[in-house]
Amino acid sequence: MLTGNAGPLDPEFIFAPRAGKLPHHPDTEVVTANLENLELWQYVAIALLFVWGGFVRSALGFGGAVLTLPFLLLVHNEPLVFLPIIAIHLMFFSGITVWQSHRRSAREGHTPDEASVNWPFLRYAVPLMIVPKLIGVAGVIMLPADIVSSFIFIIVSVYAVSYILDRPFQSNSKWLDAFFMLLGGYVSGTSLVAAPLVVPVAASRVPRHQLRDTLFVLWFILVGVKLAAFIYSGVDLQWRHQLWLLPCATVGHLVGLRFHEYTLRADTRLFFRMLGVGLLTVSVIGLVRALG
Repeated sequence: MLTGNAGPLDPEFIFAPRAGKLPHHPDTEVVTANLENLELWQYVAIALLFVWGGFVRSALGFGGAVLTLPFLLLVHNEPLVFLPIIAIHLMFFSGITVWQSHRRSAREGHTPDEASVNWPFLRYAVPLMIVPKLIGVAGVIMLPADIVSSFIFIIVSVYAVSYILDRPFQSNSKWLDAFFMLLGGYVSGTSLVAAPLVVPVAASRVPRHQLRDTLFVLWFILVGVKLAAFIYSGVDLQWRHQLWLLPCATVGHLVGLRFHEYTLRADTRLFFRMLGVGLLTVSVIGLVRALG
């Protein structure tokens, strides 16, 4: 935990959306949490959970943090140990995946419509999200965390159920989509959980073969800002643990890539049902945490 004149930094702040400012003060004392002196079963469980997180991230393009962190905290309740690792892994694997896809597209002479990244959507999303993202990081506007979280996850559950039932709900409103993106930017500034708001909008605007890599580019930008906030606040980035957990995440990443290729070849309904299951799982976990 970070303590000092600015007051305590609740570790849950970084995962669950809530108002507040990352403290930074010359007299702030940084007490470093770590993964030292754990039992063998804890190390094994953490390794397996990073395999799981790598799989979810590369298979769906989202959910690597929200579907992994709650279980990691059951093993070792130190969010400030795991969050920097998850953030850097996300940037590493998203960057390398998009780079490989770009090389493959260039080699095969794909047109922009056939490429893996939908740049028009990013030009739409980033300008909408970046200002509320910075507002969320700085804690300039204080919104009731429980109300914001519950609203987000209830709305997303509607989208998820519609995907699972093969009756995708679309807002057909550019204003509603813009509102979701603005709120997603704010929430991503106070946490690492923007996917529930962003994915339904992206899924309605981006072809499925471009969805994952487009989300990867967006997460790379947003998580980069959050990582800068970690560094500014003096949070230990856990470089030593990054190294031994990277191979674990790589195993999950490679399996997830194969699963993603399978969903693209499968019937469109299967793809959207998987998308719906992922969103609904994220939403249920989020609601439990918000209301618990």
